[in-house]
Amino acid sequence: MSRAPRPPRVVAELGRPETAEERATRLATNSRNYRSRKTINNLVYSLLATVGAVIVLVLIVPRSDTPLTRNVDYASVAEQAQPGIDVPLAAPTLPGGWVANAAEWRSGSSDGVSSWYIGLITPTNEFTGLTQAVDANPTWLAEELKKVSASDTITIDGVEWDVYRNPAPAEDQGNFESALVTEAGSSTYLLIGTAPDEELALLAGTLTNDITEQSSTEQDGSTP
Repeated sequence: MSRAPRPPRVVAELGRPETAEERATRLATNSRNYRSRKTINNLVYSLLATVGAVIVLVLIVPRSDTPLTRNVDYASVAEQAQPGIDVPLAAPTLPGGWVANAAEWRSGSSDGVSSWYIGLITPTNEFTGLTQAVDANPTWLAEELKKVSASDTITIDGVEWDVYRNPAPAEDQGNFESALVTEAGSSTYLLIGTAPDEELALLAGTLTNDITEQSSTEQDGSTP
């Protein structure tokens, strides 16, 4: 005796058995929804794996406690660079709180002007560059000062300095807010940066002996 065929299942949403076309549509929709959920799940898993990998890298990469600001012994660098240079290189004694992060002799390139450079971080965490240029020409100085003209003159420890103020908007000034310039023999001393006037003046004062000695040395016709 054969079993009677099972009557079609009544679909609750329809209140009747679904047609073959409706069943095909339902299965296709379910398949699309499944694939969509699977894709989202895969994206979530991939994101979690990426975040996990980043965390692992952060944990295993060694980190140094060394401060980012280097403390360069500019006096030693000056001593090493001095042989062969006809002017004594400035190596001022600075008070506590000043840090040098760069020191180098820059041979003249297209402008033909060679210079001794010290990069300094001041006690107020501002920047000042000390440049001692040899046989500098007006073009070199104008380029360093962005063609700004001197606005004043001050005397520090008997040395006369020209004062420069950058008139550009603050966002365009870069590392040049103000500067002091003086000459001694064949050297031009340029102090330029973002440090306040008090710190620029203090730095200028530490150069008095270097400037005086250079003037005396070149007047005597001797070499360092």
